[in-house]
Amino acid sequence: MTEQGTGHDADKVEELIALVQPAVQQIIDRLEGEEFLTGQFIDVMQTDPGAADAYREALRQWGEGDRYAKMVVHGQVIPQALRRSTGVEWVGYAHGEDDPYAVPAWWRLTRTGEGERSEG
Repeated sequence: MTEQGTGHDADKVEELIALVQPAVQQIIDRLEGEEFLTGQFIDVMQTDPGAADAYREALRQWGEGDRYAKMVVHGQVIPQALRRSTGVEWVGYAHGEDDPYAVPAWWRLTRTGEGERSEG
């Protein structure tokens, strides 16, 4: 088991972000609508074979049991991958929403058309 807050943890989280980032961006590029919750995004990831594989591999590589791995992947890895993606922005915490693994958050699609982003 790793020690929380060590450089090893940060390095591993960065590795896992790099692992899931391409799948996260591909899904963002295909999403329709305006806003979504992190948990909803993870649900969509499960419907895409490549994204689901990246998600499962991130859980496997973190180790330390399914619940703790999901806490890290849902609470750190996926949100950081979303923040680093184009076409989406963090809106804020989703008060009153249930998420067993992370603090729920809202995200907004920012593109206005193919490859475009809205200003503001």
